[in-house]
Amino acid sequence: MYAIICTDKPGALDIRKANREKHLAYLEASPVFAAGPFLDQNGDMSGSLVVLDLDSRAEAEDWAANDPYAKAGLFAKVRIEQFKKVIG
Repeated sequence: MYAIICTDKPGALDIRKANREKHLAYLEASPVFAAGPFLDQNGDMSGSLVVLDLDSRAEAEDWAANDPYAKAGLFAKVRIEQFKKVIG
């Protein structure tokens, strides 16, 4: 599995909201183990965590590059880490 950890650009909440439906549809068509937004101190969405059941880092990189949020230029930073489920 791979965790995709994304940080939104400052002041980009409108970009997130405008592309949310496309992003959620993309998630629905994906092998998602867990997903959800990070929240800032005001409770506004400010990033994303997506854990995908994929076989390779290349697949995770491709998934991240094709996320509608990424295509809309929402993210300041994207980190991809291999993930091993231990509990839960």
